[in-house]
Amino acid sequence: MRDETNTVTLDGSEGEGGGQMLRSSLSLSLVTGTALRMVQVRAGRSKPGLLRQHLTALRAAAELSGARVEGAELGSREVLFAPGPVRPGEYTFRVGTAGSATLVMQTVLPALLCAEGPSSVTFEGGTHNPMAPSYDFIERAFVPVINRMGPRVACSIERAGFYPAGGGRFTLRVTPSKTLARVEIMERGAVISRRAVARVAGLSGSIAERELAAAGEVLRWGRECLRVEMLPREQGPGNVVVVDVACEHAAEVFTLCGEKGRSAEAVGEAVAKEALAWMESGVPVGEHLADQLLLPMALAGGGRFVTSEPTLHTTTNARVIESFLPVSIEWEKRDERAWVVTVASRG
Repeated sequence: MRDETNTVTLDGSEGEGGGQMLRSSLSLSLVTGTALRMVQVRAGRSKPGLLRQHLTALRAAAELSGARVEGAELGSREVLFAPGPVRPGEYTFRVGTAGSATLVMQTVLPALLCAEGPSSVTFEGGTHNPMAPSYDFIERAFVPVINRMGPRVACSIERAGFYPAGGGRFTLRVTPSKTLARVEIMERGAVISRRAVARVAGLSGSIAERELAAAGEVLRWGRECLRVEMLPREQGPGNVVVVDVACEHAAEVFTLCGEKGRSAEAVGEAVAKEALAWMESGVPVGEHLADQLLLPMALAGGGRFVTSEPTLHTTTNARVIESFLPVSIEWEKRDERAWVVTVASRG
């Protein structure tokens, strides 16, 4: 809802009720220069209000734009954010815990894609978290689509950051574009590459071997597609299995972190089954990438892709985007597995 002061007010308890509403709202506030007031922040979560990663995202958005901010403290359930012009440059944003650094990245990247100059931004915190996109997903699935839209984004990772220690560090270098080009992803095309990687830091390599054996059995991939990566001990203890498939028109990445009480075999099997379900569905865009593509496509004034049935997370994100931009986001069921998502300008 937009009031007479041109402030968009959103209720964070609506829809999915999580942190995505805040992150997308901050991104759109930065891009449009529209002030944001959010009440009931993360009301749908067991610990509502701002956690460390959400607070870092809020402060990062403020630093980029010299914004006036109210409610920038841990646990805050109401936030006012009034941005100034986006200032490209060199920045470092630190979560300070194992909270997701990739989610902070998500918040500031849209504004940098259309900024007045290039930027180099380093993010510190968690790079592989259970409830957030992994660094691998950002680098291999999300950024390639962004680069098709005109800007140039280059990713590099210095060290991984696992829960609970965190300590990960990666950098994005962004060369912006004045306008974003429309993108359509209606089919996958031929498979270019596929791999399953098990990484361990400060743990036995046998864990990774067992995970890959289980994943390979589900996927029916040969040993040439399976790889163990031993990270420096000081980056651990930590473990993650990453399965990615790159096709002509789209790529998907599936990630699962190892955890105490869950066998290596269970981890490898679970992430492989998720990847297999996507491969068998025939859709080019998985549910998480679908969520991520809505905002840049809206900034481009339109776009279209085929995905699986939209989640509440995705439909909530769409409603937030429509609150700031003159676009409509529609879903059309094509068959039992595929939906066509269309982002269109309202004029």
